[in-house]
Amino acid sequence: MRFLATCFIAIRALRRNKLRSILTGLGIIIGVAAVIAIVSIGNGAKAQVEAQVASLGQNVISVFSGNYTSGGLRSGGGGAGTLSPEDAMAISREVPDAVAVSPEVRDRAQVLANGLNWNTPVTGEGPDYLLIRAWDLSKGAMFTEQDVRSVGKVCVVGQTVVDQLFPQGDAVGQTLRIRNIPFKILGVLKAKGYNIFGQDQDDVVVVPYTSSMKRVSKRTNLNSILVQASSPEKMDKIQQDITDLLTQRRSGREPDFSVRNQIELAQAATATAKTMTLLLGIVAGVSLVVGSIGVMNIMLVSVTERTREIGIRLAIGAHDKDIRVQFLIEAMILSGLGGAIGVALGAGLSEGLAYFNGWSTSIPAWSILAGLGGSALIGVVFGYFPASKASQLDPIEALRFE
Repeated sequence: MRFLATCFIAIRALRRNKLRSILTGLGIIIGVAAVIAIVSIGNGAKAQVEAQVASLGQNVISVFSGNYTSGGLRSGGGGAGTLSPEDAMAISREVPDAVAVSPEVRDRAQVLANGLNWNTPVTGEGPDYLLIRAWDLSKGAMFTEQDVRSVGKVCVVGQTVVDQLFPQGDAVGQTLRIRNIPFKILGVLKAKGYNIFGQDQDDVVVVPYTSSMKRVSKRTNLNSILVQASSPEKMDKIQQDITDLLTQRRSGREPDFSVRNQIELAQAATATAKTMTLLLGIVAGVSLVVGSIGVMNIMLVSVTERTREIGIRLAIGAHDKDIRVQFLIEAMILSGLGGAIGVALGAGLSEGLAYFNGWSTSIPAWSILAGLGGSALIGVVFGYFPASKASQLDPIEALRFE
């Protein structure tokens, strides 16, 4: 009963100064709302980047052309094609956990159809390309290994190319001219949108890599090789196996390639989002600390204003503990209600930003618990000193206070 009576006294004290109580709790509300909103936006951005990385394919390992030295000429990573189709074949043959391999040749060209033209990336790939990229066709079919061996003049196209060159939408079976060479369209890729690098994934023409090398780009080397691992757990092993195999094939020459896996790409892509979330979270945390100091400041003012009241309570039999608990409860009510309102406001703010700006947001459960628990802890920590000061007042001196 004594505790309940103390709680009622604390609530009445807060109600007597409604405006001051509201303004005191406002600092906590703003701080918690900022933390929730920032965590939500940062978490949503991270999830969006991870989804975009996943759209590049599952368990993908990429082998890129790297540094090379030829005579007196030197070049950095990607400066020249240093990978060969034989390297891709060796990976497919000698790395047992590599379930799919696609040699890759990248180029750009002006393509023509229906009296229209469009400048687009033209990518040479193997038949396993769609399997590696986890990319389905909306219409038609992918070219086959036979098309690769016969240097076939066939292709599949992205939805952006269809929109630009085939307004009527019926592209399968039509002819597309790449550098004045006719290619038959076998299929249309399902729309994927933009990737993490801001590139339109649907703006592409995919041809057999042999056709790209011998008919379009007239080159003898590959830009890269895409490899799909059998499982995420084996990616590191396969990455090392590929590195060892290609190093062995170069007979002691300086490595002219680099091997990267999808996990490394995801970590690099989300690093910026994590850094920005951390920095903004620190700013929000500072505002929360400022609000907490405001709670302590107001409670100290309240102790001073209510010195005579405290003296009367002590004189008629209240214990030091009762006074301390009363002021702690007041601080915890201010902080707890502020935290609850801040969580709701932060959630609403993040949803509003997502709606009006098209951002992706995600509110993790731990951030809500942290907001509520943190605000309650603030009430205890920053309310203890004023409560302790109030409980230590001398009743006689308190009654004399004017």
